[in-house]
Amino acid sequence: MSSENGAGVGAGAGGGVPEAEQLALIRDSVRGAKVPRAKPRTWRGAALAKELPVARVLVDKGVLHLDRYFDYAVPEELDEVAQPGVRVRVRFGAGSRNVREGRREGGGLIDGFIVERCAETEYSGPLAALAQVVSPEPVLDAGLLELARAVADRYAGSLADVLQLAIPPRHARAESRVAGAPAAPPAAPDAGTWRRYGHGAEFLGALASGGSPRAVWTALPGPQWAEEIARAVQATLASGRGALVVVPTGRPAARVDAALTALLGEGQHALLTADAGQERRYREWLSVRRGEVRAVVGTRAAMFAPVRDLGLVVVWDDGDSNHSEDRAPFPHVREVLELRATRDKCGFLLGSWSCTVEAAQLVESGWAAPLVADREQVRGVAPLVRTVGDGDLARDEAARAARLPTLAWRAVREGLKYGPVLVQVPRRGYVPRLACERCREPARCRRCAGPLEAQEGGAALRCGWCGVAEAAWHCDSCGGFRLRAQVVGARRTAEELGRAFPAVPVRTSGREQVLDTVPGAPALVVSTPGAEPVAEGGYAAALLLDGWAMLGRPDLRAGEDALRRWIGAASLVRPQGAGGTVVVLAEPTLRPVQALVRWDPVGHAVRELADRAELGFPPVSRMAAVSGPPEALAGFLAGAELPPEAVVLGPVPVRDPGPGPTRRPGAVPTGEQWERVLIRVPPGSGAALAASLKTAQAARMARGAKGAREGGAEAVRIRVDPLDIG
Repeated sequence: MSSENGAGVGAGAGGGVPEAEQLALIRDSVRGAKVPRAKPRTWRGAALAKELPVARVLVDKGVLHLDRYFDYAVPEELDEVAQPGVRVRVRFGAGSRNVREGRREGGGLIDGFIVERCAETEYSGPLAALAQVVSPEPVLDAGLLELARAVADRYAGSLADVLQLAIPPRHARAESRVAGAPAAPPAAPDAGTWRRYGHGAEFLGALASGGSPRAVWTALPGPQWAEEIARAVQATLASGRGALVVVPTGRPAARVDAALTALLGEGQHALLTADAGQERRYREWLSVRRGEVRAVVGTRAAMFAPVRDLGLVVVWDDGDSNHSEDRAPFPHVREVLELRATRDKCGFLLGSWSCTVEAAQLVESGWAAPLVADREQVRGVAPLVRTVGDGDLARDEAARAARLPTLAWRAVREGLKYGPVLVQVPRRGYVPRLACERCREPARCRRCAGPLEAQEGGAALRCGWCGVAEAAWHCDSCGGFRLRAQVVGARRTAEELGRAFPAVPVRTSGREQVLDTVPGAPALVVSTPGAEPVAEGGYAAALLLDGWAMLGRPDLRAGEDALRRWIGAASLVRPQGAGGTVVVLAEPTLRPVQALVRWDPVGHAVRELADRAELGFPPVSRMAAVSGPPEALAGFLAGAELPPEAVVLGPVPVRDPGPGPTRRPGAVPTGEQWERVLIRVPPGSGAALAASLKTAQAARMARGAKGAREGGAEAVRIRVDPLDIG
């Protein structure tokens, strides 16, 4: 890979112009010196390596104006271990005054990776020497470096930041383990349940024969999806190639892990998840890099796993927000795996019970083929879906005083005769949001204006931000003293259902405790979206409450996300032929609700894509969100040379979510007033937009603009292809 080098502080920046005379002077000045017994970090007076005495190093600074390689001299004692790809420590920031006998010394120690060894350097000044080789294990190969550079360029980020996401922290004990021999390729699997899909058997056959098919797969309801992914992996391994599967969280990773173990046996694949612990995760990662295993399943960080001879990449449920990295430069799993499929010419499988607009665009553009079942198959495995809208609630006497309308109570009562019933609640907690009963003004804390929440057991109200109790609330707008619930939380719902069905156990699954499975005996399972446990034999019924809370979010993806969460819960319910029923409390005329009733997520995504194309919104166009304090944001935009076709939308104020416990990474610093602009470009100009934003941010940091970095955080934040654009 060619390097973009320039003069730096504390090291020389190298390229292709020979400076043999410079190196000869350095080598002659130290060749006669004694080799030190220990390995001092300055290598004062040490001889240089006789061949390829220059190491091109990527320093782990993570700032855009230093996003290039720096050249360092290789001491002779480190010649053997200082190979491309190893971790090193180098002196950085020494300055021109710290030069001793033609060698640059001083500066703080910083981590880095050797990218390549060279014979010459184009830097005209003295080179600093490598301070230390941390480990002789080469963890950064050319393929991973090329991928990381492509991701950094796409998302206007630095290469060092991407490599922090791609390479796990080192653990010495894991490195000391001796690598084993790779397993022999397994036999090609039977198509099994893949026959339910049009061209499903052909897809597996193409993988087993060494082909590289690309498909967007709309999975049928039920638990078979994990086994179907495992069969696709086995077919790829049978061709002598590797496979990579990325899922949003640890629970689906465990299901795919179990399915792969059942098909391939123990030790034939690696599991890369954050909760595995540093040693185990690094050991599993090393087994992949060394070629011991060629199949990987994991969560977000596994998208960079260095699988040998990659033949298939799989992403499951790409609409889940967990697939979007919350650290700079914020890459998305789907986009990274698309890059890998294109660069490695391997197969690609994007699967979900639902369908995102981005997935629909992949099919419409011809980049991937659809992999769906016919309507007869869908009707045979999908549950019956019934709706309760505002008109039904107005005519329902019971719904005026109770948490659930009559239809929902009836579905619960009937379902409990045959098995567990799932109740999906959009919010966790007891009563997360309250409002004045008379004027519907939200109830706010008098101290910090945070939202007031009801507590269990009839205790006083408490602020959700500062935690201060409020014993004597009254409405500032109308003077009222009575409150009503805007949204009822999971714990309050579980309490009410427990009183209504006292003989039935009630279980909750949410942020505090997420259940993985529940028995097939009658029970009420109250869960927040995404935390639904799998029931043995499937749920007899499901209630999807407060649909308006998800559909009413002021976000472009509100409808798509609501449908994805509904279908994810409904897919755990038994088929209609076995009595499975789903009741959704939402207006039945809305597009996402109709798509759920018809079980047609692809049709909904296609219509959403057409609307986005008409409005010029992603994924039809490329977009970047730039936010920061008003003065800093205005200065950044003034210095950015945006593409001529770029359209700037805004600025608009960014809402401060307050100091509560649910603050998302990258949120506005508490107490600050920020603004945001959206910059939109047509297809084909995304790379130019990312490059212009990266250049402007790098120039701003290099100038030391006021507020450019405050407390280690950039005052102006850039996010390419943001998930949330309002």
